[in-house]
Amino acid sequence: MAYSSNFKVNLIVRVLLIFCTCIILVDLFYSGSYTLTKVLVSGLLAYEIYVLIKYLDKTNRELAGFLDSIKYDDFTHTYTTKKTGTSMDDLYLQFNQVIKKFREIRAEKEAQHQYLRTIVQHVGIGIITFDKTGEIQIINATAKSLLGIDLIKNVKQLKNVSHELVNSLLELKTGGRDLLKIEKKGEEIQLAIYAIELMRRDEEFKLISIQNIKSELEEKEMDAWQNLIRVLTHEIMNSVTPISSLAATIESELESQINREDFKVENISKEDLADFHMALHTIHKRSEGLIKFVSDFRNLTRIPIPQLEDVLICDLIRPILSLLRFDIEQNDIKINLNVEPEQLIIRVDKEQVEQVLINLLKNAIQAMGENEEMNKLKEITICAAIASDDRVVVKIADNGTGIDEEALKKVFIPFFTTKKTGSGIGLSLSKQIMRKHNGNISVHSVVNEGTEFMLSFPR
Repeated sequence: MAYSSNFKVNLIVRVLLIFCTCIILVDLFYSGSYTLTKVLVSGLLAYEIYVLIKYLDKTNRELAGFLDSIKYDDFTHTYTTKKTGTSMDDLYLQFNQVIKKFREIRAEKEAQHQYLRTIVQHVGIGIITFDKTGEIQIINATAKSLLGIDLIKNVKQLKNVSHELVNSLLELKTGGRDLLKIEKKGEEIQLAIYAIELMRRDEEFKLISIQNIKSELEEKEMDAWQNLIRVLTHEIMNSVTPISSLAATIESELESQINREDFKVENISKEDLADFHMALHTIHKRSEGLIKFVSDFRNLTRIPIPQLEDVLICDLIRPILSLLRFDIEQNDIKINLNVEPEQLIIRVDKEQVEQVLINLLKNAIQAMGENEEMNKLKEITICAAIASDDRVVVKIADNGTGIDEEALKKVFIPFFTTKKTGSGIGLSLSKQIMRKHNGNISVHSVVNEGTEFMLSFPR
């Protein structure tokens, strides 16, 4: 740098002048020169030392002032170059270039900040960030609109909106989510809340996203009702139509017999009585089927609250495999069981989760048993482990014929079934049990490759 070179030259010249003056002064003392000459040379030496100190002090003060500008983020000051040809001109030029660069960086940061702030304020999802004490750093317009608030500094002030909302915001951890209902202007809205914990310069803070999912829920609810009504209508019509038809046939036949002038009970043939008996038997059986269907439907709405206890997963699965051993051996199926770690524990209602596992394993056995043309080894693989999100995951996979894409969308709809015999409530019941456990059940299937059901439990 030019300033560095000039500074060195100036410093060396001044030091050499002082050195030379010192030599002259020493020589004057030993040569016995006049006192006045000695005084003048001594004064010159003192002046040169003073000028050197002042030069160094000025440079230090300029550097200190420049560093203070950087420290306190103040880039309004500029240094005037007088074009004297001295090293200070070079120093000031370098200072101005550095300050200009900092101004450009700060302007870019400010523009980026305003850009991101504008995006956050106009995004359609509510966003709130706050620190460990609840002090809010950012809250966008959508969040204010959803919560019906204007000015707020701390999330604890949201108690006026909902105590449950405040508890959820403070307690949710990274990846956590919650569904809450709040009342806004006399209208109930459903909020989906998602949380993530972040670090910024060793400071912990939490980012919360809030979304009103009422319309989506209503749409899904309507779809679910339509699917349910479609299945209910299909099942009820399947039972009621033959009952009505046979009853009308019997009524017509009896009416024709009664209206005969020579009607006598003993004139009814044995064949006619056999037909009447068969019709009544069919009506009886279809009525029983309809009653069972209604009973199954009622059971779907009466799942008890789970009685949670700590259970070893191995203690859940192995007794069920023993229970189904006959079916497994009859269909020549190989079972692969892998629980990692072996002492893995989940907190569940044992009887309810057993019901889910039995249903899934029976489905897997039946899926392979119905296809006798399979030329590959029939296998069911059961795996249990702790997932990356700290939830316990249990997977039940078979290598059967799989489920086609259209049927896969409906497997959890009550009374939908692809089996020749089956009520179609097993998977729907399993889904409800998992929801009662704050868990989830999902399915993945590929035709001619197999099907995998995954159960996810909180720890």
